[in-house]
This record gives sequence, C-alpha cells and structure tokens, in this order.
Amino acid sequence: MTCPNCGATARGKFCSECGAALAGGKCANCQADLTPGAKFCHKCGTPVGAPAPGAKRPSESPTVPVRAAPPATGAAAIAPWVVAGIAVVALFALVAVNRFSSTNSPSTNAMSNAPFAGGAGGAGAVDISSMSPEERAQRLFNRVMRLQSENKMDSVQFFAPMALDAYFALPSLDDDSRYDIGRIAEAVGAFPLAKAQADTILQASPTDLLGLALAMRVARETKDTQAAGDFAKRLLAAAPKERKKDNAAYKAHAADLDLALKEAAR
Repeated sequence: MTCPNCGATARGKFCSECGAALAGGKCANCQADLTPGAKFCHKCGTPVGAPAPGAKRPSESPTVPVRAAPPATGAAAIAPWVVAGIAVVALFALVAVNRFSSTNSPSTNAMSNAPFAGGAGGAGAVDISSMSPEERAQRLFNRVMRLQSENKMDSVQFFAPMALDAYFALPSLDDDSRYDIGRIAEAVGAFPLAKAQADTILQASPTDLLGLALAMRVARETKDTQAAGDFAKRLLAAAPKERKKDNAAYKAHAADLDLALKEAAR
C-alpha cells in the first residue's frame, strides 16, 4: 500500500519512511484505532510508533544516573595535601637521621676526626676508633685533662661525656680507671660522681694516694674545708711509704700526685 502521509510504498501497520499509521494501526498507549496517515493518536495524543508505557525498546538498556560528587571544601579539601606533606617531611627526616648517624657517630667519624683524636690535625692524626677500649678511654682522658689545663671549658664539656662513656664501657674498673673517671667528673663539676670514685678507691685501700688526692680535690671544690684538711693530712702521711711501691697507676699519674702533695702541704 501507499503511505497516506508521505506517499511511500509501505506495508504493515506503520510506514517505514515517516512512521505514520497505516490501516489497522492502534495506539500503543490507549489502543484506539489510528487514522491512516496519522502521526499522533487522535484520542490520547501519543506519538504513532511510540512504545507502550513502561516498555523498553530492544536497543535500550537500563542506565544508572551518575551524580558528580560535590567539590571538597574546608579541611576536607586540604587533608590530602596535609597527609602528603607529613609523608614528605618524615621521609626527609629519616634520610637526614640516617645520614647524620652514618657520618657523625662518635664511634666512627668523631673518633677518626683529627681534633677528636687528640692530635693537632693533619696527616699525623690518630684514629682512636681502631684502638682497644682501654686505649680509647686513656686517650680521651688525656684529651679532657689537656683541654682543662688550657681552660677550654666548652671543649671539656663536649669531650667529657664521651670519655666517661668510654670508661664505663670497660669490662672492669681498677683504681687507675676510677681515678680517671673522678678527674673527668671533677672537670665538669660532677662532684658526686668524683666523690663516689674516691670513696670506692679508699674503701678498698685507705692509704691509696690516688683516692686520697681525688678526695682532697673534691672536698676543696665543694668547700668542705674540714674534709679537705683531713684528706690532706692522710695524703702526706701515706705518701712516703706508698710511693715506694711499684704501682703503675702512681707512675702514670706522678705529676698529679706531685701537685696534690704540694697542695696538701700548704
């Protein structure tokens, strides 16, 4: 048949060219008979060829509308940047700590540094990190004592803790080591520590010259005049007999003992 709307040759219920109703066409919505050539239902106005209400065309597939999330504002907007910033800072801190530890450790870099080693610098400096614990402690003791004699108290305060750590790391402490600890403690004003070393020495040997000399010095530094006088008398009385002994510690600290005896005699 010929489509009454566009004149095209057509068959069925709707024109394939313009979609108009042909003979026998019915409205998909109200099922009313459509007038041939009509493009809309004369009863309900539904477009000709429209699917029935609720029906889906074969090509259609259900879709879910996507709603865009509102942009973040305030604290929520900056939170990701804060977290990222913290992570970056933590990373740099970790790198810095590792680098500092590997290059500035007292047991490596500082001990191999020329001033730390006790030398005047240059190629002749000694790497004390390669020494035995006893040698390292002795080198640091000499360093602290020399700095004290030069009145370089800032350097004394810097090296004294290292020296004490070296002594307390020794397997055991003898009278010589305890005297060294006491002198280092005295140099930085840690008089209770110095007194404890003198008391320990004298408890084992009441006439030990190093213990008496150290106790006298601490008493004088702490303004304990009576105790200083008592230790001075004991030192002078014990010296003649004690100095005749073949005592390596006495020989190592001969200059200290000579000075202590002079002070005790005043």
